[in-house]
Amino acid sequence: MINQTSPMPLHSQLRNLLEKEIMKGSFEKKIPSERDLMERYQLSRTTIREAISSLVHDGLLEKVHGKGTFIKKNPPVHEWMNTLNSFTKTIENTGLEPGSKLIAHGYTNSPKNYFDLLQCPDGYFIERLRYASHYPIAMERHYYSTEIGKKLASYDLNSIVIYDVLEQDFGLQLWETYETISCRGANKKEAELLNVQEKTSLLEMERILYDQTGQSIECLKSVYRPDMFAFKIKRLRNGGSV
Repeated sequence: MINQTSPMPLHSQLRNLLEKEIMKGSFEKKIPSERDLMERYQLSRTTIREAISSLVHDGLLEKVHGKGTFIKKNPPVHEWMNTLNSFTKTIENTGLEPGSKLIAHGYTNSPKNYFDLLQCPDGYFIERLRYASHYPIAMERHYYSTEIGKKLASYDLNSIVIYDVLEQDFGLQLWETYETISCRGANKKEAELLNVQEKTSLLEMERILYDQTGQSIECLKSVYRPDMFAFKIKRLRNGGSV
């Protein structure tokens, strides 16, 4: 419920509350009217509108003039860039059901720049299609040293959470990443698997994962449907002037 004494702004509390209700399926096609929300939570119209506008901006809701505020059929998954989570955890945090389908895996020596970063001449790749509540939203291609790749290949690559295995089974400490996000058109294979038109704009992310000693563990290249996945960043100004 809404806590009137909390330091968190009322519109933020309501926004979070509505998001949870949307993800749980508490509403059918649309959320209650502004008047209904005002009466239910004893909040002003301005506060209600701020919370709804935030959810519209994030792609969970859409307003239809004269008809109300509707829940989008496939709300986007949001990944906060200030935390290092597995894809599975990111999907679970959104309230959706994560899923994977193995596309291919095996030994490779390409791309060379990745194996230069991993400090080995060749290694192992794992390519998977990723789902959120049965909708395909991303393709991931992981690259590892041969040693790590051989160990991972002994697991069920359709279902394992790779980062959990790296930490809990292999004893590796996942420490930090360097990531680059860009945009490009979908190739034929990506379009078919992600159920989009060829050359549709996709988000592309490249990630280098390091342990606490600075040793690179993984190179990852992923593509995401931008209508169903969004990267979010929160920044704080730390004094000084611009």
